[in-house]
Amino acid sequence: MAVEEPLKTTYQNVHQGYHAETLARFLKAREWNVIKAHKMLVDCLHWRVQNEIDNILTKPIIPTDLYRAVRNSQLIGMSGYSREGLPVFAHGVGLSTFDKASVHYYVQSHIQINEYRDRIVLPTASRKYGRPITTCVKVLDMTGLKLSALNQIKLMTIISTIDDMNYPEKTNTYYIVNAPYIFSACWKVVKPLLQERTRKKVQVLSGNGRDELLKIMDAASLPHFCKREGSGSSRHSEYANENCFSLDHPFHQQLYNYIKQQSLASEPTQPIKQGSVHVDLPEPAAEGIEIAKTIESEMQKFENGNGLSGSLDGHKINDNSDYRTTHCL
Repeated sequence: MAVEEPLKTTYQNVHQGYHAETLARFLKAREWNVIKAHKMLVDCLHWRVQNEIDNILTKPIIPTDLYRAVRNSQLIGMSGYSREGLPVFAHGVGLSTFDKASVHYYVQSHIQINEYRDRIVLPTASRKYGRPITTCVKVLDMTGLKLSALNQIKLMTIISTIDDMNYPEKTNTYYIVNAPYIFSACWKVVKPLLQERTRKKVQVLSGNGRDELLKIMDAASLPHFCKREGSGSSRHSEYANENCFSLDHPFHQQLYNYIKQQSLASEPTQPIKQGSVHVDLPEPAAEGIEIAKTIESEMQKFENGNGLSGSLDGHKINDNSDYRTTHCL
């Protein structure tokens, strides 16, 4: 009983009162194989207990300048909600550099956003809309994607593996926007490696995707890089509070303040500790390794065979196909 109690506690943080939806996510991730889904869920719960994931929202990344550096190099944010009530998360894949802090800080930050989404954002949306909302949509901006992205493939594969193993089926749809030709080339070779279920989740939109995205969300919920005419940097916006990647954006302000408050509540007499949280970094699954190697090989062709070193932003694609392993790019 003593061994099972921590698993029960952490499972509560996973399901948030939505047992059926949670079990369905793990079953779907294992192609509805009950034995494999059960093992996946148990392994996830053990990972959470061993790495104290339930307490990760009490561990802010400080000082603030360090966290701002993380935010400026790991471009993630939440811009609003779809008309169905699903949170809209934006990822600046092409311009994320992951070069301002250690791997552990980036992993810590990513897991904190996952946990805040699952424990605060999604339950709040469920109450607001009067029905279970347990998934989100993601808009991935490929602006600025260059061959230098090869340097981040290892870290992105680690983050992707953490999501695949411990936060399965949390994304309803991936929308790829501002996709340069180099992405199109990688997509063509990666797509056949993916399961049909995962291929169907992604839509590669023309240009910044604004017209298509407005069919599922209001203009106010569009990520900033989808609002402007033409392509350009997704790192900056005319107004800081419109840039959902920025620490100054309301989402990140609320998240950061929440973590600091939770830290003070858990240890009110202790100073907030500096230093990153070290989470066990998983070994990527065979599929993830193969995909990463395929992307690396394809991108090397541009460098070695074609002599291309830029982001090829001039070549846009309009491919209404599907995609999954978004973090690897």
